[in-house]
Amino acid sequence: MIRKAFVMQVNADAHEEYQRRHNPIWPELEAVLKSHGAHHYAIYLDQERNLLFATVEIESEERWNAVASTDVCQRWWKHMRDVMPANPDNSPISAELKEVFYLQ
Repeated sequence: MIRKAFVMQVNADAHEEYQRRHNPIWPELEAVLKSHGAHHYAIYLDQERNLLFATVEIESEERWNAVASTDVCQRWWKHMRDVMPANPDNSPISAELKEVFYLQ
């Protein structure tokens, strides 16, 4: 498994709405993530800084990257763009984090 971590932002007035939309996420989005090899996906909120910290284990970079081109992912991004900063294609603005320590 490949461990990934990344950071995103959520609008200051949208913390509760962001959480509501994720609990639960759309069943079809969950199915796409799982079918593309995503496991143990978690998102954490830093309320003071409006930061989202996400971790996920993936089976391959290619399969993970392919999620973005699915119809359900495109619809999800459009659904979420009003609660978080987004790129022109509606994908959330995010930055991948470099792993500097891991204890197994």
